Amino acid sequence: MNITVSIDDELAEKVRKIAADKNTTLTAMVREYLASVADAETPALDTTREEAAEKLRALWASIDNRRAAARDRTAGEEAADKLSENINQLKRPMGPRNWTRDDLYDRPYAYRKPE
Repeated sequence: MNITVSIDDELAEKVRKIAADKNTTLTAMVREYLASVADAETPALDTTREEAAEKLRALWASIDNRRAAARDRTAGEEAADKLSENINQLKRPMGPRNWTRDDLYDRPYAYRKPE
């Protein structure tokens, strides 16, 4: 069965990164979570309820760790990232380099004495 869920793009991106770190997908994480909720509601499976709660606690802990890591970035690191991003946006092809350093200094007119 396919289900459509609406979530914030930023949240989806963060969870995708977490899923990638765990070698899984966002869909698999949602599927696993829903399965754990379904199992937790089954009265005969009390140990599964504890396991589901532990998995949920672990998921929240990993999300909190990511948020803490994002907050721990220094201002210099953020500035360096912004500078790198700006440089990449402003890069333009300059064409072939068909000159040499000597060509730059080969300017006899610049060295002429005024008459």
